[in-house]
Amino acid sequence: MITVIALALAGAVQGGVSTARAVGDGTSDGRQLLFYNHAYGVFDRQTADAIEHSSYLRDFADFRVRTTTGSGGQTWTGRYLMGRETYFELFGVGDVPGKDGTLGSAGLGVSTERSCDLPTVVERLRKAGISDPVEFPQTRDFGDGVPVPWFDAVFTTEQYDLFGAWGMEYRPEYFADPRSNTEPASHPGDVSRERYLSDAYRDHLMRDVTGIRIAVTARDLAATVPLLKAGGFAVRSLPDGGVLAKGGGTSIRFDSVPLDQVGLKQIEMALNHPVSYRHVERIGHSALVVGPGSRAAWTFEEQDRPDAPGQDS
Repeated sequence: MITVIALALAGAVQGGVSTARAVGDGTSDGRQLLFYNHAYGVFDRQTADAIEHSSYLRDFADFRVRTTTGSGGQTWTGRYLMGRETYFELFGVGDVPGKDGTLGSAGLGVSTERSCDLPTVVERLRKAGISDPVEFPQTRDFGDGVPVPWFDAVFTTEQYDLFGAWGMEYRPEYFADPRSNTEPASHPGDVSRERYLSDAYRDHLMRDVTGIRIAVTARDLAATVPLLKAGGFAVRSLPDGGVLAKGGGTSIRFDSVPLDQVGLKQIEMALNHPVSYRHVERIGHSALVVGPGSRAAWTFEEQDRPDAPGQDS
């Protein structure tokens, strides 16, 4: 299936700038409305090319390489590993427009399972002190030049360093378009991740993402926590300044680091069935460890990093 990233916000959305509340301990805000959908990371060219041409990944997961056209004609080219309900996307430097294509840039999408839950998230954000959440519609062009409504999204702010998190809800028009290759609704208001993704994962080893670890700046972390809490994740601060968010079967770990150390660090996955062996696959500056048992972990090592860009204001 097609994926999405947070395109350069200043050019993709309009609206005022909000100030996210400070990071702290706290329980989730009521019923869980948002669930881990996907994450992305931008890596050096050697790693990105090794991922793209890996024969092992094509056996391990529902693996795809494709270019997508979103709102305003923005395009991005990524390498996607799809599961039953969750997935992730991997980019090389420059595969994404603007600073979102910078080495170490990363993003996180958390989505609703039921229609009309996203407005409740927005209302929770306002009650939490995000006075003007940034809302925008995303479209997809299937190649005929006619944009199709894809999903509605919300950010807590337009200002970010190299990481952005957004809440999203798939649109019924997208599910209704036969070119989307999505599944029929299993109940009224079904906008679930499982419906959005195909069942091709059954023919591979990877089933779903169970954990993500991302290093982000303190500013980007402060902007992310209110969204996760509003979505119903259980969020707690860690002694080292990081944050751990849990909910819906996926743990999301954030490390608070300087700008020159940011990036997607690790992905943990559940397998469709246990394996008796331990396999280590070196892929560029990364290592994918599969088994023994029904788990896999992909760790991304230090990349060939140029000088870090400056922060925007």
